[in-house]
Amino acid sequence: DPDAVTDVQNGAKPVEKKTKKKKNSKKSFFEELQEDDGTKEEPVVEKDLVQDMKQVTISERSKEEREENEEEEEQIQDFTHEDGPVNEELEADEELMKNMTRKERKKYLKDLQYKKQLAEMETQRTNDELGNFSVSEQKSSSSAQTYENTSDIKIESFSIAAKGKDLLKNANLTIVAGRRYGLLGPNGKGKTTLLRHIAARKLSIPAHIDILYCEQEVKADETPAIEAVLNADTERLRLLKLEKELTARQMKGDLSVQDDLKKLYEDMEAIGVDSAESRARRILAGLGFTASMQKRATHDFSGGWRMRVSLARALFLEPTLLLLDEPTNHLDLNAVIWLDNYLQNWKKTLLVVSHDQAFLNNVCTDIIHLEDLKLNPYRGNYSQFKKMHEQRLRERMKDYEKQEKKLKSLKAHGSSKVAAEKKQKEALTRKQEKGQKRGASVMVESVDTTTELITKPREYVVKFSFPDPPTLSPPILGLHNVDFAYENQPPLFKNIDFGIDMDSRIAIVGPNGVGKSTLLKLLCGYLEPTVGESRRNPRLRFAYYSQHSADQLDLDKSATQYLRDKFNLDYQASRKRLGSVGLVSHAHEIPIRDLSGGQKARVALAELISYAPDILILDEPTNNLDLESIDALAAAINQYKGGVLIVSHDARLITETDCTLWVVESQTVNQIEGDFDDYKQEILESLGEEVVQNKQLLSNACIVC
Repeated sequence: DPDAVTDVQNGAKPVEKKTKKKKNSKKSFFEELQEDDGTKEEPVVEKDLVQDMKQVTISERSKEEREENEEEEEQIQDFTHEDGPVNEELEADEELMKNMTRKERKKYLKDLQYKKQLAEMETQRTNDELGNFSVSEQKSSSSAQTYENTSDIKIESFSIAAKGKDLLKNANLTIVAGRRYGLLGPNGKGKTTLLRHIAARKLSIPAHIDILYCEQEVKADETPAIEAVLNADTERLRLLKLEKELTARQMKGDLSVQDDLKKLYEDMEAIGVDSAESRARRILAGLGFTASMQKRATHDFSGGWRMRVSLARALFLEPTLLLLDEPTNHLDLNAVIWLDNYLQNWKKTLLVVSHDQAFLNNVCTDIIHLEDLKLNPYRGNYSQFKKMHEQRLRERMKDYEKQEKKLKSLKAHGSSKVAAEKKQKEALTRKQEKGQKRGASVMVESVDTTTELITKPREYVVKFSFPDPPTLSPPILGLHNVDFAYENQPPLFKNIDFGIDMDSRIAIVGPNGVGKSTLLKLLCGYLEPTVGESRRNPRLRFAYYSQHSADQLDLDKSATQYLRDKFNLDYQASRKRLGSVGLVSHAHEIPIRDLSGGQKARVALAELISYAPDILILDEPTNNLDLESIDALAAAINQYKGGVLIVSHDARLITETDCTLWVVESQTVNQIEGDFDDYKQEILESLGEEVVQNKQLLSNACIVC
């Protein structure tokens, strides 16, 4: 128990610790003899034959033992060879094997071999995935000596392509130690690919910088959630094991270990062994694990909850560079509130991909924008980036228009197209050199020194609206004196009275598992109350959108054909609606099954609009949507004249649409007094956390070149 570790002060003797001796579960040879009652008769065999049999048996047994010993030695060498796996968990523990029977040793080595194969398969899987990409990088040795002693990362002029298609071209990436970066860009343009290449060290990153990419859920096995987190720290496990060995020797009277114990306890204090368990429990609690859940084996959890354990391990380990890809996707609002608050105090370096604007605003000190195959850095949070990016687009459009005007003039004066473009490139080169000399902070095409002509800025716009419904007389939709329980399960709700009208703006909040989605299904009539009734206006048209709505689409049809068949739309109207929700034109005519998760979500959103509903019921609508689409959804809800009921972990969607908060807890639903900030404070205080006050970032932030 790490809490039982006693610090050794200078000159003081270490405190002796009692250790329980393990009982040997195997019966000794003499015990087995004593249990034999002697009733078995000895078979009658001639003496010479018995002697011959003994000699043959001993000879064969010796041969078998030699072969088994040789095989065992080979297996041990597989796990202890200096060129073997770095992971200490996959190395054979010879000290531990001394106390094992032969059968136990064979099982132990077999298990290690299995784990080693799994690790090799995972490494191969990663290599296979990245093998589909080509990477090139311009190596720079000018500051190699300094670079190897810093925690900053600077990668110059690198490119990544997938199957011949460029994702990044001559891009530059600078990550300064201790800063928290948000990586933004359109879906499918290479954000996750960049994270994977950084994690796999396919780019030039100093060897002393440890990187952790939180990508996969933790393995499902018998390990309790709390142990899965604690066991991630292999250095802690090594020190605890060494402590056990040294204290055992001390108890036997070996006083030579006192200096070693003193040094050991100093090392344990340095990495916080005593506080490790309380820190791990704090992280798990923040991510939604109750005390009893922390004791449950990981195989008892769903994939989403195992992903939370994986996130908890990453936060517990505190790597020099932490890479997170959409960390809020598997979390409920309460857990997002905690993670947001926790990462604001993160002292190490963070690079995160997220579509949660409130999260990016609160957590990030810098933004890296993937655009036009480049990585453009901005100082400040998401809101500051947005203002600077819009300014940059306006400036770039002006430069583009000047360029086109100049080209047109050159052509009018007899220059060929090639000659005109060459002259314009030369002018661009002179402008860039001039800008570099005066230390300009904003440059045309931002970061690279290529002399390509300026391309016309393509602004990504998503804008749609819900048709205004006719007025309906209340009551519109409600539950009256409702109890509900799933079969053979304890009640989720008791005596609920809850309703929604045409002017309602309601956000349902509460941790996962309390019944938020069930409440929506009861209102829609997809589930019947155990007791009580659901009531709805007979003229009511409602539209229900859930995180699984995309799974209900007809996968064999194209998005255009799907809308035409379901809502009797003409071809142009169908394509216009798909375009309004941000579905790119080439995705309109291919089978829905070939679309990405985000593209399918847009088709489902277009379907939602086509229902022309009186009431919108939205269950986690922001999953798979990008930042621009979430902005468009919030704007559409604000303009909509019907009622809205939302379950969402996106704080900005809730606050932007000015929703009243109703919390699901203790088998009922109650309205919260106060606003979202009050709810946030209540959640954090219930977890024993102090609310982090946002520090004012630089107001005059500029693009970093």
